[in-house]
Amino acid sequence: MQKYIIKRLGYLLITLLVITTATFFLMHSLPGTPFDEDKISNLSPEQQRQVYASYGLDQPVYVQYFKYLGNIFQGDLGTSTLYSGRPVQGILADRIVPSALVGIQAVLAGLVIGLILGIIAAYRHNTSLDYLTMVISVLGISVPNFVVAALLQYFFGLKWGLLPVAYWESYACSILPSLALSFGVIAQIARFVRTEMLTVLQQDYILMAKAKGLSPVKILLRHALRNSLLPVITILGSITVNILTGSLAVESIYSVPGIGSLFVDTIKANDYSTILGLTLFYSAFYVVVILLVDILYCVIDPRIRLAPSKE
Repeated sequence: MQKYIIKRLGYLLITLLVITTATFFLMHSLPGTPFDEDKISNLSPEQQRQVYASYGLDQPVYVQYFKYLGNIFQGDLGTSTLYSGRPVQGILADRIVPSALVGIQAVLAGLVIGLILGIIAAYRHNTSLDYLTMVISVLGISVPNFVVAALLQYFFGLKWGLLPVAYWESYACSILPSLALSFGVIAQIARFVRTEMLTVLQQDYILMAKAKGLSPVKILLRHALRNSLLPVITILGSITVNILTGSLAVESIYSVPGIGSLFVDTIKANDYSTILGLTLFYSAFYVVVILLVDILYCVIDPRIRLAPSKE
């Protein structure tokens, strides 16, 4: 296990290096500059050179690249050209908190409700409860989250006045965005749990458990559910990354100051340092989640060995 984790961490660093390199050179090949052309055109050539020099953009691209890598190893992600020279670390820290709060709540709610619905649908196969769960799953996958967000905003915010319509002023402002994002999570988890549990419930060891006189609840939770969680964990990793890194549409509808909207704003402005910082954050978060998923495989099913066997 220990050797496996160290090896995967090495692959993680190589992956991040490749992504950072590709993003850096692709970004510098885009047309335009990180500065507002209307403002910078009013400056003299000498003043323009000073502006570029202050951000290190007057040097050759390969020099900028190696300088940027050196800064990363020192924990410096550079300064933003869009936000008046603010450190990228500070911008990310401010924007990650709202997105993380909304995302974590959405994943937890979706996981709990999805597991419950999936278990009920599998246990009550071909009944009205099963059909209702499948309808919810189809709607959750088919209906975009921004449509769900608008409906929740209208009914719970405008019509009934139960929760804030938008803005980020208190914890209550995070509830509706989380519910909107959790709808898709519920649908996917419920569908996967139902499908896998239907297969598991037909296995011989389930019949043996029934023959021993175990209660249906113990059979479902102790035997069937545990062996149905592997595919759920697989999709949960990607779901978590996608939600925690922000949903632009939902953030825009509820005016959540998260990193989803930050990514779009910085791309429009060619804010090199912030784009690279966001890409690095996305990539690191994704590969770490994949590593954690692989480790959870071994925890849930001891038959799975992370380290390759010696032949």
